[in-house]
Amino acid sequence: MEVRQMATAFLINQEHVLMMKKARSKLFNFEFWGGIGGHLEYEELNFPMKASYREIEEETGFKEHEIENFTLKYILIEDSGDEIRQQYVYFGETTHRNFIPSDEGELFWIHINELLNLNTSKAIRATIQHYLENPVQNHICVGTVTVNDEQVPLIQWSTVKQTSTF
Repeated sequence: MEVRQMATAFLINQEHVLMMKKARSKLFNFEFWGGIGGHLEYEELNFPMKASYREIEEETGFKEHEIENFTLKYILIEDSGDEIRQQYVYFGETTHRNFIPSDEGELFWIHINELLNLNTSKAIRATIQHYLENPVQNHICVGTVTVNDEQVPLIQWSTVKQTSTF
């Protein structure tokens, strides 16, 4: 089974989050919203933050020095049947709101109170909801995508805390 690693970033400026609207993708045949990001390149496999900064610059024009408090908040893991998807999700604050047009989709600053009204993947919706409910959490959370007894997708959250030994 293959492992696909991806990095996604949610950039915040005051009470707005930069979101990308896409007409469709390989996974969805309809308009949907997501953060900024993409797949890790081979040389980035051990450095997902580097991949996230690269994707941000490619898709928005924001440079690393224009992003503050950029932190890994979530790692999502999902078995899609033919591959394991591992997604690193970062949150950070921008020093301004100016972005360049993207070939990947349309960029919009969305008020934080409107995020859950957007048509997103279930994993991204659950991640945003968890972030909004836990805005000052200082630990990385791992979200395991699974299904309940009725086969409804959900995410089980676990907090990763530093240990001295295992």
